[in-house]
This record gives sequence, C-alpha cells and structure tokens, in this order.
Amino acid sequence: MTYHANEKGYYGEFGGAFIPEMLYPNTEELRQNYLQIMEEPSFIEEFRGLLKDYVGRPTPLYFAKRLSDKYQTKIYLKREDLCHTGAHKVNNTIGQILMAKRLGKTRIIAETGAGQHGVATATVCALMGIECVVYMGEIDISRQAPNVARMKMLGAEVRPALSGSRTLKDATNEAIRDWINNPVNTHYIIGSVVGPHPYPDMVARFQAVISEEIQSQLLEKEGTPNPDYIVACVGGGSNAAGAYYHYLDNEDVGIIAVEAAGKGIHSGESAATSALGKVGIIHGSKTLLMQTSDGQITEPYSISAGLDYPGVGPMHANLFTSGRGEFISITDDEAMNAGLLVSQLEGIIPAIETSHAFAIFDYRKFKQDDIVVVNLSGRGDKDLQTYIDYFKL
Repeated sequence: MTYHANEKGYYGEFGGAFIPEMLYPNTEELRQNYLQIMEEPSFIEEFRGLLKDYVGRPTPLYFAKRLSDKYQTKIYLKREDLCHTGAHKVNNTIGQILMAKRLGKTRIIAETGAGQHGVATATVCALMGIECVVYMGEIDISRQAPNVARMKMLGAEVRPALSGSRTLKDATNEAIRDWINNPVNTHYIIGSVVGPHPYPDMVARFQAVISEEIQSQLLEKEGTPNPDYIVACVGGGSNAAGAYYHYLDNEDVGIIAVEAAGKGIHSGESAATSALGKVGIIHGSKTLLMQTSDGQITEPYSISAGLDYPGVGPMHANLFTSGRGEFISITDDEAMNAGLLVSQLEGIIPAIETSHAFAIFDYRKFKQDDIVVVNLSGRGDKDLQTYIDYFKL
C-alpha cells in the first residue's frame, strides 16, 4: 500500500489525465521526460544549487516555545515563509523552469490565486530571461495588489480572468486555453498538486525538499526524523504535499490537512472540499470537487485567496477517502484570530492560508510530548490589507 502516485498518475482512484485531445501532446511530452530529467546529475546539481544560493534553503525548523506553552504540546514551525518570494511556491517554480529549459520552451504561463505562485513564476522567468504571462482572477488581482505589482516589476504580464467567480479556478481555465493555443513553445507552470498527470506528482516531488529537510532537522533536534503529526493548510495542496511527502507511507506519522470553511461549512460560502466534495473531474484530474447535483462546479469562497479553490489535489483526495489523512475545516474568523495570535506570541505574521493550520490547536488536542510540525507555508506581507480591514488596525 502506497500513498504516492503510480506510473499512470493515480493516487488510489484519484488522478490521471482527463484532457482534451489538443492538450495531449503537451502533457505527453512532459510525462515521457519529467522523471528522466529530474534524475539527471546536471539537473539535480542546478536545482539544489539554486535552492541553496537563491531560495535560501534549508529553511529553519523552529521550536515555537510560547505557542507550545499555550497549547501544552511541542510545536515546531517549518519556516517556508523565509524562502525568497515569501512562500514555498518557489521550490516548484525553480524546478519547473529548469524542466522547461531542458524541453526547449521559450515562453512560460502560470495561474495564481494568492499571487505567491505568480510572483515565484515571474521571479524564475526574470532569473532565466524567459517571457512570462500570469493569469489571475479579477477579484484576486484587487485583493492581492502588492503581489500584482511584484509580478509586473519582475517583467511578467498579468492577464485578468473575467469569467465565473473571477478567482483561481477561472485563472486556471484561462491558462489552459492559452496552452492549447501555444503548444510548441510554451510550458505551463502549474502552481499546485492539481491538473493532469504528471503535474501532481512532479510538483509534489519538487516540494518534497520540505519533508526531506524536516526529517534531518528533527533528527538533530529531537533524536527522531519522525514527528507525531505534520500539519498543513490545503487548497490545491502543494505546501501540504511537500510537507507530507517523505511521511506518506509512514503510518506512525499523523497527517493533518486544514481546509478553509469560509463563513461556515454549510453557509454556501466555503471551500471545505473534504466535507462538501464529491468525485469529479477538474482541470484534467479526477479528484474530490465541490459541485451541484448535476455536476456544475460550486463557486468556492475563502478569505484567503490561496485556499479559494473548489477541489483538492488527487493526493489529498486519496488521503481523505482512505482515512490516512485527518481533515479539519476552519472558518475565516478562526483563521484570522489564529494569525493574530501567532503574530503576537511568536513575532511571525503568517499568510492567512497558513493561519488556517494554526487555528486547529483550539479544537484538536495533542499530548504534552507529541511533536507537531506545522508547515508555515507563507508570510503575511501579502495579506496585510486583509488583516488591517478585518481587525480595523
């Protein structure tokens, strides 16, 4: 029994590549080459070198003493917020830009919700001198203005998605349309563990540097590579996939995934896919998806732009349905208050996405000697206006 993808890109019943015929050449080229390229010594050397000298890895594993005292358990924070660009997203964009170069691509497209993946994509395109177009929902453009400015400063073109809910789902639709129209010279850097095979597996492998570091850092600090629990927020779920990756098949390590309940799971304004989702296909992959009885996608809602997605990646769908992962839904209010608490107890302002993960400690009790690692996936600079408006700072 494994919780990793098989050779056809399935995690249990979830995954695969459900794509229009016109996209087949694009994904097939990637599928045939991604593992071979990732195993090339020159690729590994360049990838690891950039992670070290450009991204700033390894990121610290920090013992949060005041948070641990408050909740009477051992809480460690994996500080992905200290990566260059402010979140874990850059681990994947570095990997994918190196992949695109080896496949001879000269143009990059991406989708973004919170803007962190867009910034990370624009960053590596600037680094490599490659044309970059980022699709972003019109609503996300207005609520993530600092990240939009960053992308433009880095030389990327930001194209608004004006259809549907004008958020992440719609930005993804626009990016897929672009890719169909430009199959030869364009590589699509998907930002999460979603989309057709091989994307969920490829993105998870690039993000697996997170759990690889947790193992060695925890061994040094606690004498064991294994925490009792690993906690991460899940929208599409790339930060979670990276934090879980080396622990997926180790059942001694509990996996906790935290979703956005928005204004309440059954409020009609939520993004809690585990509670509300049914099996369906979105953006080329079979997964759990919020949808109406006749299969129309339900518009998701979350105060955090990065969790505002109507599905989860197939890895997470399998973790949920198999019972390997414990899924907890957290409301906007709970997340915002948790973000303020972490700021004032630890001097770290987390991204609102990550604040959802911190909110579980008020509802989920742990033993005093449990080692709980929270993946602090992003910093709160991009969310400052939302924090200001919410708390009337």
